[in-house]
Amino acid sequence: MQTLPTAFFELFFPRFCAGCDRPLHHFEKAVCLHCVMRLPRAAGHHYRDNKLEKLFWGRADVSMVTAFLRMPRKGLTHKLVHELKYKGNKEVGKLLGRLLGDELRHQGDWKEIDLILPVPLHPKKQQQRGYNQAQEIAIGVSESMAIPYSASILKRRHYTDTQTKKSRVDRWRNVNDIFHVSEKQLRAYRHVLLVDDVITTGATIEACVHALKAKAQITVSVAAVAMPVR
Repeated sequence: MQTLPTAFFELFFPRFCAGCDRPLHHFEKAVCLHCVMRLPRAAGHHYRDNKLEKLFWGRADVSMVTAFLRMPRKGLTHKLVHELKYKGNKEVGKLLGRLLGDELRHQGDWKEIDLILPVPLHPKKQQQRGYNQAQEIAIGVSESMAIPYSASILKRRHYTDTQTKKSRVDRWRNVNDIFHVSEKQLRAYRHVLLVDDVITTGATIEACVHALKAKAQITVSVAAVAMPVR
């Protein structure tokens, strides 16, 4: 039930949907229910050997890989990811994380995950942005799946340029050997879920997996909010 102070505040300072720009109802968070219902689900977690799992074959030892949404170059998913990464809308990340977690928590082997790790940003880049978008997603996944997350176990130790316009080979060179893992903390867990906003070439995820596997005998799975589609 909406409180009187909240109703009064939203009368003069309405919140707007990050997807369609319509005013939000008091029970809606960041994205209206209409936009949530029309999100283009990818549903790769329902299938083994899906397109994203094959992306890592021969590159990194990952158990399961999925993306929650399809992301055409223009469309609702692209707009929400842009809001999260470049417009400072952290609540979009938490909401999408909760929706992703809702998809995974009842799905077979995904229920065996006991720790969630966001793909880290370098402190300099995180300071520039104000937050790590993958961490906001991880918080939402953690809340939905009732599984702890940690932003201290996996850290980025070298600053790298943006990956956006790099080739696949250049992306791999840009992220190879740049992550540090807290071995002592990691050893308390068996199945780790790496969380990111978008999987494109998979170079950053690949580097994270190698860093984690070098420190502990663990299973690593991967989940992203979106995967680009043509």
